[in-house]
Amino acid sequence: MSTQLESSGTSRRQFLGRAVGGAGAVAGASAFAALIPSFASAAGPTGGDVAILGAAQIAEALAVTTYTNIINRAPFFRHLPDDDQGYLKAARQEEMSHYALEMSATKQPAAFTTFYYPKGMFTDAQTTLDILVTLEDAFIAAYLVGVRNFSTADLRVTAARIMGIESDHRTLARVLASDVAKRDGGPIKRITGIQGKAEPVDQPNNNGYERTLGWTGIGQAVTALTPFADKSAAAKAGFDTARSFRFQPFRPHLPQPLGAFHSFAG
Repeated sequence: MSTQLESSGTSRRQFLGRAVGGAGAVAGASAFAALIPSFASAAGPTGGDVAILGAAQIAEALAVTTYTNIINRAPFFRHLPDDDQGYLKAARQEEMSHYALEMSATKQPAAFTTFYYPKGMFTDAQTTLDILVTLEDAFIAAYLVGVRNFSTADLRVTAARIMGIESDHRTLARVLASDVAKRDGGPIKRITGIQGKAEPVDQPNNNGYERTLGWTGIGQAVTALTPFADKSAAAKAGFDTARSFRFQPFRPHLPQPLGAFHSFAG
């Protein structure tokens, strides 16, 4: 995947510029304000914070779009056990909840809402799970950038809390592989994530710690995610630009308040 994730400097600058530019310009635009306390009410985001939040919001829109289309399009989904289907549906709700929280800070929709994927995404099981793990790898590392760089303890703790859920999702994607058959009918034995190294689905798989990917700034996360959001970068990465997938926001519903976002101290 490392070669697929390369993109031009111009595309990266456009991505980051749109993620940060105009934050707060659509005050009160969030349709989810009643769901959760806003970041701004607890700790007004600084310029650096808004850069991280804007990029994270795009990532969450991408995550929601990915899970939505796995559920609606992937042939393997309907053959999964009920519990696996339920976990994927729950992941979609959780990612939408994260998006809603971030939108309460940026006060505007994500800067990018149309996404592109490699050929075979949502039709070929191996490709779909490889990309799902790749994205979750990126989301984990991006939220760890937030843990490193957010300006307040509340924001850093919130980033860590979301990162924990993204870690759950990465594990889910790996576990699904044992329940999914490839086109040739054989089980998926190895998954390739963002580092481009195929690892066994079963232990041991060298996952003793969540990986930071060496990222220390949000620009590195932007570099990894740009091909999914920018058509020219997607084409350079060899993605299928003939098909695009729109982010379709919805009101998330978590099963009970215990699982929801209560407060920064919760």
